[in-house]
Amino acid sequence: MENKKELLFETSWEVCNKIGGIYTVLSTKALVLKEQFGDNLVFIGPDVWTDDSPSPFFTERKTLLKSCRNLEFPYGITIRAGRWNVPGSPAVVLVKFDGVYSILNDVYGEMWRMFGVDSLHNYGDYPEGCAFGVAAAIVMKGLAAHLGFPDRNVLAHFNEWTTGMGLLWLRKIMPEAASLFTTHATSIGRSICGNGKNLYEYFTAYNGDQMARELNMEAKHSVEKAAACNADCFTAVSALTADECAQLLDMRPDVVTPNGFEPDFVPAKAKYDRLRTEGRRRLLEIAEKMTGRKWSDDTLIVATSGRNEYRNKGLDVFLDSMAKLGRTGAAAARDILALVLVPAWVREPNGDLLINLDQHGSLSVYPDWLTHRLNNEDSDPVCRRLAQLEAEGALGKTGLVKTIFVPCYLDGSDGIVNITYYDLLPALDITVFASYYEPWGYTPLESVAFGVPTVTTDKSGFGQWVESDVAKARVSDPMDSLRKTGVVVAPRDDSSYWTTVKEIAATIAEYSRAGAPDVHAVRKAATATAALADWKFFVEKYDAAFEIAIGKRDLRINK
Repeated sequence: MENKKELLFETSWEVCNKIGGIYTVLSTKALVLKEQFGDNLVFIGPDVWTDDSPSPFFTERKTLLKSCRNLEFPYGITIRAGRWNVPGSPAVVLVKFDGVYSILNDVYGEMWRMFGVDSLHNYGDYPEGCAFGVAAAIVMKGLAAHLGFPDRNVLAHFNEWTTGMGLLWLRKIMPEAASLFTTHATSIGRSICGNGKNLYEYFTAYNGDQMARELNMEAKHSVEKAAACNADCFTAVSALTADECAQLLDMRPDVVTPNGFEPDFVPAKAKYDRLRTEGRRRLLEIAEKMTGRKWSDDTLIVATSGRNEYRNKGLDVFLDSMAKLGRTGAAAARDILALVLVPAWVREPNGDLLINLDQHGSLSVYPDWLTHRLNNEDSDPVCRRLAQLEAEGALGKTGLVKTIFVPCYLDGSDGIVNITYYDLLPALDITVFASYYEPWGYTPLESVAFGVPTVTTDKSGFGQWVESDVAKARVSDPMDSLRKTGVVVAPRDDSSYWTTVKEIAATIAEYSRAGAPDVHAVRKAATATAALADWKFFVEKYDAAFEIAIGKRDLRINK
């Protein structure tokens, strides 16, 4: 297929809107797609920004795409065109969709009539996603005509349930466009896990429609299932998620499209070394001011990060693994600084820590494990578990292990760390992402891309990919696995929680004893694994998806 003849739209709530992993998927994939499509690639995202709070990821270009900003759309829809500030600098259109709310009831009725989408029991962010999706579809049709592309030459790619209504609405207003829908995680699968239910033990017995009714997820599940079943090509990001879709959406994806990474995000060696030195200095300074003792330069810094989903993202296992190390500190060969880099409901920086970090002031009472005070410290699950562990004496306040919760977005201006996440990654020695539910797992992939070895689980798509495509088999010896791949894939299921905790704690303790040659080999192996996940290798899966979408579209409209 000669891609340059096609106009590719790709839309997501996370285009130029960094709130989760889909942002990383799209922003790192942009370069390889741009090389294929040029400015025939247009990302479409929500215009949720203001003059007082502009998007740091978007640069407006008023003459881009034939001055499309002058286009007029119904329902008060307006657009801004520009470039996404990521490698490739792809064209992007941000859509203001507030006026679509006024017609949502009519949209819901029409989508029930055409596709059986049940929006009756919707709540929360459902109307917002639907309004944006419909607006995006309307903008796609208008832009294609404005740029001179026949409907048959349009590929329209929708990501996650939040744009599902857009795919269905496009089918109504632009049926000759070839559509694709990608599930990054099913809404009902995530809900099952988030509600503390066992996903894996009863997996084959779950019925998605039944669980949607039980968990009050009917609307989101319904629009997601309809989009999956009516897309010309349905894709998922891992074999793990493909099985989940087959079980819960009654639709197996046509193609598995693994998530790659763009190596241009990793700094060159000179900058990397500088960031590592500066980041470690800052983290060890914070640890010193929170404990009242000096931390050695060879302290092993281990961290977890990602979305604040206590069980799904494995924050529970991480905390208990670090507590186990704290209780048996002699198992480690050096100091261990454990960091939970997970955004929460921050109120302000920890005042006591600020005083201790100020060269003109110090306190004799040291701050607790929080770098920032939260609005909900009594209910935040990480805080609650840390409080329990502190009461048990397992936090290592004065021992070999210290656990610190950094509950803010690392955007460089949090008031304590003041270093962005990607600039802080080089300072880490090893990461842990002990996920229970992880369709892919960008955080461990980002880690190894930066040469930082990682521990993940066999319940992440990335972990399964490492076992099947990189290691070719499960490696029973953690250090051997690290030397070969830079990754340890720990087992996690519904009945072996404490076995997983024990394995991860033992892995961190063993790595703390590794000498310089082993550490060098491990970091080199991590980088090599990440290189295998370069988008230039994975983009062929999207080429296959585009071919399928066009082929199925042709069959559909030629009936």
